[in-house]
Amino acid sequence: MFVSHLQVSDFRSWEQADLVFEPGPNVLLGANGQGKTNLVEALGYLATLGSHRVATDAPLIRHGAERALVRAVAVNEGRELRLELEITAGRANRARINRAPVPRPRDVLGIVRTVLFAPEDLALVKGDPGERRRFLDELLVARTPRYAGVRAGYERVLKQRGALLKTAGSARRAGGSGDIRTLDVWDGHLARHGAELLAGRLDLVAEIAPHVANAYAGVAPESAPVVVKYRCSLGAATPNSEVGGRADREALEAALLEGLAGIRSQEIDRGVSLLGPHRDEVELILGEAPAKGYASHGESWSYALALRLAAYELLRRDGTEPVLILDDVFAELDRRRRARLAEVAGAAEQVLVTAAVPEDVPEELAGVRFQIADGQVSREP
Repeated sequence: MFVSHLQVSDFRSWEQADLVFEPGPNVLLGANGQGKTNLVEALGYLATLGSHRVATDAPLIRHGAERALVRAVAVNEGRELRLELEITAGRANRARINRAPVPRPRDVLGIVRTVLFAPEDLALVKGDPGERRRFLDELLVARTPRYAGVRAGYERVLKQRGALLKTAGSARRAGGSGDIRTLDVWDGHLARHGAELLAGRLDLVAEIAPHVANAYAGVAPESAPVVVKYRCSLGAATPNSEVGGRADREALEAALLEGLAGIRSQEIDRGVSLLGPHRDEVELILGEAPAKGYASHGESWSYALALRLAAYELLRRDGTEPVLILDDVFAELDRRRRARLAEVAGAAEQVLVTAAVPEDVPEELAGVRFQIADGQVSREP
């Protein structure tokens, strides 16, 4: 799969931009602050409905504009699909496929697949657990778009249940008991949605872990080996059973229900949900120690790169090659890591590279080049 055309309107710094890409390497060159990253961010948003730089949509809309538009043409085995996303702050976004409106923006998920490696990826190793959970969930959605609905359902239940816990906690502190009759119902919803999301994560970690280890050994052969594990908030109560080699969703649901019953009083006192996938952690181990806090800067870069390369490999094995996006990363890597990344990127069906100067782009990725300056995009002959 590759993207042949990208057009943005009022997205970030761009009033208008129109780019025609080719299969293979496409390099966006320009000084810092000229909008290179904004363009690849737009394509990443089309693939994931999220930004790798901000948590909300409002910053994606150009200052003074009411909405932003992102359009692209994806080509898969000779078939073209035209996608459009309209991003409006404070209102539901709208999407079209081949100019026809679709009921929900997430209906476009899976049409464009991307793997983006950017300086922000250091947070995968050095940041909070939420960064690593997000990495897993975005990869889940990229591989199986229905997980977008699973995530949305879980987050909706979590919000409603949290509001009920806060109300019950306030009543208890005021000397009453609070009305918690509906809490059993919300426990059931959380356990059902949570078990679905948790099972997907457990299966994904089991599948991606060996690819991460292999990728890390390739970019940092002198370093200690790495291991990726999933630490569930259920702790020792996490079921070990599997059905057909996959996580047992029914067993996970039952364990979540039992766990929630056991900590209900604590949750009411604190007014928050203390158990579920939102409290889990993806453990990144380097040698015998957690990478966070123990890995050097170079080892952290290697780990982050290994995670992205492993995600790329899984998506390739699913049968649809993703677009590989390398956003201003070569300047951050030493010779060995640059060479390894260039080797993988050079074999990709399509790769988009952003760089401040041509010297930052490996020779293996010489291809179509675009100059980005003063709000304009010009393609080199």
